[in-house]
Amino acid sequence: MKRALGLDIGDRTIGVAVSDLLGMTAQGVETIRRTTLEADLARLQELMAQYETNLLVSGYPRNMNGTEGPRCEFVKEFCEEIRKAVPEAEIVFQDERLSTVAATRSLLEADVSRKKRKKVVDKMAAVFILQGWLDSHHQL
Repeated sequence: MKRALGLDIGDRTIGVAVSDLLGMTAQGVETIRRTTLEADLARLQELMAQYETNLLVSGYPRNMNGTEGPRCEFVKEFCEEIRKAVPEAEIVFQDERLSTVAATRSLLEADVSRKKRKKVVDKMAAVFILQGWLDSHHQL
């Protein structure tokens, strides 16, 4: 199995996670501080090259009732920009409802300070997104 990058796409940051070579676990990579579209896409391309993958698992922020809201449109538009910049990118969407809540809860249980939580919560949300996708697609 090839590696996959998990993305938690937000207005100010993009949390990034990567799978192991066996496709069993997700680890946090970094939180990209968004500046310009070009810079954001360039950093994603660097990470795709570093981890030798074109598979991206993007969180898809459905509403709690399962409907698509404006955040879904925002994520789809950003993923279209990725496709323009990297035509070979394979992008799949993973329901991310409560991923940030789960990430925050996990960090609270680990007794991570508020200041540190703020820096890593998006990366941790990307881990939850990617791990959910890996768990649902793992071939036994």
